[in-house]
Amino acid sequence: MGTVLSPIVSEFETVEQEASYNEWLKAKVAASLADTRPDIPHDEVMAEINALIDQIVAGKGEC
Repeated sequence: MGTVLSPIVSEFETVEQEASYNEWLKAKVAASLADTRPDIPHDEVMAEINALIDQIVAGKGEC
């Protein structure tokens, strides 16, 4: 087991967990930056999710 971290200082239990998470996050960010698909405007995404929420609230849809 690695060095134990204080919960006041870090959300990870050990230095190894923190390093593993940081490597995972860096890979996710790099993949996102390399993604060549076109961006979706924020307003379009919000309109779609609001329509979905309205449909679910009205009892016409399922998650």
